[in-house]
Amino acid sequence: MKPTVAFVGIGKMGANMARRLKDCGYNITAVFDVNKEASKELASELSCSAPGTLAEVTAAADVIFTVVTNDSAMRAIFLSGDQNLLTDASGKIFINCATLSPSIHREVDAAATAVGAHAIEACMASSISHAREGKLYLMLAGDEAAYHRPEIKEMIEQMSVNRRFIGKAGSAAEVKALVNMVMNINTAGLAEGLGLAAALGHDLNMIREVFSQTGANSRVLETDAGDMCAREHDCWFSAEHAAKDSGIAAEIAATVNLNLPLNAATKAQYDRMVSLGLGGLDKSGIAELTFKGRHA
Repeated sequence: MKPTVAFVGIGKMGANMARRLKDCGYNITAVFDVNKEASKELASELSCSAPGTLAEVTAAADVIFTVVTNDSAMRAIFLSGDQNLLTDASGKIFINCATLSPSIHREVDAAATAVGAHAIEACMASSISHAREGKLYLMLAGDEAAYHRPEIKEMIEQMSVNRRFIGKAGSAAEVKALVNMVMNINTAGLAEGLGLAAALGHDLNMIREVFSQTGANSRVLETDAGDMCAREHDCWFSAEHAAKDSGIAAEIAATVNLNLPLNAATKAQYDRMVSLGLGGLDKSGIAELTFKGRHA
């Protein structure tokens, strides 16, 4: 028997993960979000409930996925109030997918264990389309025994094209912070390279081709360079989230007394985007700060 499933946090990623599991034959029993209209709309689409409390979400499903925005939101759904997700949660499995600090994952893991529940980190390094198509790359940690249950393993495999179990609670969040830190630095560097090339009058298609054949090549050259040149910054991964994630990396580095000057410079650029009202743009929008004649 497939376990019943609920989702807390149904933005673009959470909603598409829910749709994917519905397509795979899972019974999605409940969805919950601070945006109540979004909850009602997705509940109608998936033929499930949109409970008014978090405790009702837990009661409605065997497995509860969470995809929330930050540590505060995670603390609110698990550790605050009388009717949070851990209310009567013995035996329930929580799969927590957002990019958050390692410390909040550890807090949730300890709190879940204390009530007889199970917490699994499933940090995602993929886009909205990957969530919909079941092609996520997942970094997993936490309750390894729960992860290896056949019904849980099968569900996670339906959602992902590749996955790696990393270790104890918080370790997947550490690795995800490293992934996003390096991605953000690469994105900022590419924006500066293309911005300088444009200022020098070079053909940007030529520059992109040369970059692709040399040490300047990178994954973000493939995904972001065209958008930077065309100023098309439809959001797949927002500048606001980039700033948050670079900040998580800085906080982790501080715990081991490590200086990360490139990460600090990159975070400052994304913080600047947010201050200019550009935080809702895709991370490729950092090029708006480096091309002459765009934002000062």
